[in-house]
Amino acid sequence: QVQLVESGGGLVQAGGSLRLSCAASGSILIINTMGWYRQAPGKQRELVSTITSSGSTNYADSVKGRFTISRDNAKNTVTLQMNSLKPEDTAVFYCYVGGRTAAWMTYDRSYWGQGTQVTVSS
Repeated sequence: QVQLVESGGGLVQAGGSLRLSCAASGSILIINTMGWYRQAPGKQRELVSTITSSGSTNYADSVKGRFTISRDNAKNTVTLQMNSLKPEDTAVFYCYVGGRTAAWMTYDRSYWGQGTQVTVSS
């Protein structure tokens, strides 16, 4: 089994900052991609940011310049630093891991955290 434990959500005023962290543990052998998705009420889950094992990053246009993703490969952790938060950033944020639990696997499976609420007040 693979467990993803998230932390760092909460309530913040517009313009403020929050830092989300996620730690992967369990039987995962290879972690290729780590990242964050979010889902606002009444909307579909959307990509926020991802980072590969080599450090290549990808950001949604709506968060570029405000959010920064980083990871620690040795600790299997991923962090999302969120600055200049806006009310439209309010959502449940989900940690994502794409990886493999066995060496023979030729594809990544997707693993998700339980979600952490981020609320930005105006």
